[in-house]
Amino acid sequence: MNQRQKAILLGMVLGDCYLQKTGEKNARIRLEHSEKQKEYLLWKGLQFPAFFQGKPKKIVRFNPVFKKTYTYFRWQSNASPEIGRYRQIFYQNGKKVIPKGLPMLFDNSLSLAIWFMDDGYYYLRDKMAYIYIPRLCNEEREILLETLKTNFSLKASIKIKKKGNLVLVFTVEETGKLMDKIRSFIIPSMKYKISPDPLSTAA
Repeated sequence: MNQRQKAILLGMVLGDCYLQKTGEKNARIRLEHSEKQKEYLLWKGLQFPAFFQGKPKKIVRFNPVFKKTYTYFRWQSNASPEIGRYRQIFYQNGKKVIPKGLPMLFDNSLSLAIWFMDDGYYYLRDKMAYIYIPRLCNEEREILLETLKTNFSLKASIKIKKKGNLVLVFTVEETGKLMDKIRSFIIPSMKYKISPDPLSTAA
């Protein structure tokens, strides 16, 4: 993988993608997105032509609890030891984690933009951005917050939502900084996730 692909993969790992172990050292990328985000799924896979072949698989499932039918698309890459190395870094006992070495890896605004397209959202009413994150231990939270501060000059706080879910919260001012960093990387079909107008904090 070249540097751009590594930056994209890092953002995906922080976000929605799953790295599935396929052997002692190999792993593959599993992408799953809703029908609404199919274009984004295709864009992701096309960034890795050596790994993704064929077409995404359409999956339709009925949820008996909510009595709703959900349609989504899954696309899995070929297995590779290069992907396997990322799994070794970001997974422990099969669970995705925030590694201590994150500050050494996560320093590219493209990675930040991919992560935001996966798990972030801009709330027009509040003029604030949020990034939804998994349940992390205190050490992982500190690593994440410190990486954002040191590598991107972004200050965020973590709040606990309903059912114990966590979310990174950016103030209006910090949201402006965040948008400045990621706006140029947001693909057309995902622009609904960012502020409608530049919120530049530049003097």
